Amino acid sequence: MSQAILLDLLIILSVGFTAGIVCKAARIPLLVGYILVGAVIGEGGLGWIIAEHRHGIEYFAEIGVLLLLFSVGLEFSLEELAKLRRHILLGGSAQMCMVAVPAAAASMVMGVGWRSAILLGVAIALSSTVLVFRALSEYGQVASPAGRRAVGILLFQDIAIVPVLLLVPLLTGLGRDKSVVDYIFLLFNSSLLVVVIPLLRKVLQRWIAPWLSKTRSPELIVLFVVSLLGLLMLAAYAAGLPVPLGAFAAGLVLNGNRLTSQIDALLLSFREVFAAIFFVSLGMLFQPDIFFQAPRVAALGFIAILILKFFAGSYAVRLTGMTWSTSLGVGIGLSQIGEFAFVLVFAGVKAGLISETNYDYVLVFALGSLILTPLMLKIGLGWAGSGKLSASRYEQPAAERIPEDLSTAVVIGIGEIGRHISLLLETRGVYVCAVDLSTVNLHSLAQQGMATVVGEAQDPDTLKRARIESMQVAIVCVPDDQRAVEIVRAICRSNPECIVLVRCRYRLTTQPLKNAGAHIVITEEAETAKAFIDILTEKEII
Repeated sequence: MSQAILLDLLIILSVGFTAGIVCKAARIPLLVGYILVGAVIGEGGLGWIIAEHRHGIEYFAEIGVLLLLFSVGLEFSLEELAKLRRHILLGGSAQMCMVAVPAAAASMVMGVGWRSAILLGVAIALSSTVLVFRALSEYGQVASPAGRRAVGILLFQDIAIVPVLLLVPLLTGLGRDKSVVDYIFLLFNSSLLVVVIPLLRKVLQRWIAPWLSKTRSPELIVLFVVSLLGLLMLAAYAAGLPVPLGAFAAGLVLNGNRLTSQIDALLLSFREVFAAIFFVSLGMLFQPDIFFQAPRVAALGFIAILILKFFAGSYAVRLTGMTWSTSLGVGIGLSQIGEFAFVLVFAGVKAGLISETNYDYVLVFALGSLILTPLMLKIGLGWAGSGKLSASRYEQPAAERIPEDLSTAVVIGIGEIGRHISLLLETRGVYVCAVDLSTVNLHSLAQQGMATVVGEAQDPDTLKRARIESMQVAIVCVPDDQRAVEIVRAICRSNPECIVLVRCRYRLTTQPLKNAGAHIVITEEAETAKAFIDILTEKEII
């Protein structure tokens, strides 16, 4: 690797870090900052990264694409797909068709070839899974009827990425150097991959995951995951399939076992770094002159896309049985162009299907919609009547909400108490995820194969990495009472069904904790691991 490419990579990471700080302070999506700062340092801006070096940077950007799709596969829940199948099939297909078909037709009217128009139409139809899901979690509405409809549509879009990526080589070679036999082999290889994934998943769950857990070695887990990821990507390439499809398949294979949360936590830093490189690299392709050359076309196109996606999303939700007010609220929340649209457009540019001019237009439209996303989501949740948590959350007695068989729990705050509770629950067959600010506190649990997450527990991103939405019980053992109150609120927003037990120092904090949503509060006089376990046993949780 040349010194020039290393310097360019350092520039990209540095400006990406700066953009991230600004975006956090301004409360706007990070990827918006990444793309904007990429446009600033690219050839269309300051020219810090020149075209001769872009090819080397693209390798890092492609790793970002692979890790993004790997994470989608890793977070894919086949059980959730089964629960939401009606919303996914009906709402998702309606929304995609009602956006992709008109968008593709409009592109063809504007002089774009039909191959490019198909890819552009599908890219425009995608919404931001990350931003919408995060907003629903912050408002505690993931499990609400409106939230489940929105999640169903977003899951359909995530699923649609895979066949569309498969469509890119077909569109590229159609009518050129590929014969019918080539397409038959491609179809056969795709079907073979679909069959192999559940088989590998079963083997991993039954034999490999338990063995890796017994080794209690995060290093071996990382090496195994990277090896499997590389092998499946190589297999996809050898079969003539898109390499990102292999990354997605690896995520699906590793999904749904006791190591999934730990794998996600171990690879999170790599994913975020390469994702930042990817989005900054996308911004570097942007030529801002396109907006000034045709401002009217850009403005009209942007407004038309927002209106089209708003009505398509609203009608799709209405088809699933929601009222019009709720449907309109969810529809406006799905009006943006999502982050995976960039993945498709990037694949189209590399394959020669999409020109850089059309790429620039999509980038302008997507950036504008993503910047408006927080405001649109806030308005949409208000229209849907989802701005506040339902009061019924607190009216139901805690004892009636406790699950008969506890199988999943998250322990927040790994001091002596938290460590003992985690180990005791683990020995009783409960899947435990430990959360703490310190990697040192978590190290001993990670060495024993337990899922661990480093981060601030009141941060929705940290709770998402801890898979709070699937946890039955949350046990909060932090030393700061005020922080405990904030954590309880964050848990209740992310998973209103979770039973929350809290250890606090002062009796005066008991009521604020219960007001925040805690079901059981233990003061300092009873802060021993045995006290928690006795309560869990008494309530027949375990």
